[in-house]
Amino acid sequence: MSVTAIEKNRRRTGWVVILTAVTMVIEIIAGWITGSMALMADGIHMGSHVLAIGLSWAAYVLVQRLSSNPSFTGSREKILTLAGYTSGLILLIFAAMIIAGAVGRFVNPRVIEYREAIMIAFIGLGVNILSAFLLHHDHEETDKNIRAAYLHVLADAITSVAAITGLAAAMIWGLPYIDAIAALISSAVIIKWSLGLLRDAGKELIS
Repeated sequence: MSVTAIEKNRRRTGWVVILTAVTMVIEIIAGWITGSMALMADGIHMGSHVLAIGLSWAAYVLVQRLSSNPSFTGSREKILTLAGYTSGLILLIFAAMIIAGAVGRFVNPRVIEYREAIMIAFIGLGVNILSAFLLHHDHEETDKNIRAAYLHVLADAITSVAAITGLAAAMIWGLPYIDAIAALISSAVIIKWSLGLLRDAGKELIS
């Protein structure tokens, strides 16, 4: 991978980290001011993506610094692939947390503030659409690090879409379980994406 490509991907992931972090702070502050636990919870959830995508950004910074060191003889691609592999594992954990939350809703149903929850889901969806636009790359891109960051925002986007659909259906038909079913479906898609990333990154790491 060229130095120019690394710099371009570093800037893209950096902007997404900033965008996600600002959204996180706004949601947490708004949740505290309004007393909305849903807003605060979504803000804290955004924090997990700040950490994951921040890892991708940090990998580019590290590679750039090592590239300028004449004594470095390692593989820049392997470092980026390792960061992508780690992000894939975080994505799997994210999916497992969604599944656990959905199962918990079946066991212990909770009263849902539908309109507020849908509003938050739309905010998250908007942020993730913009982030996906920033991280969009060619399908042939071999950089697993940028792919991992892209999958993180896509995963969050699909959970937002599933949440909006499930919440709207649950509100209209009075069936709160639809929300949990939508979460399980979205987690299955995320698991498929993360396993694909782990498989491809793993092959590169051992080659």
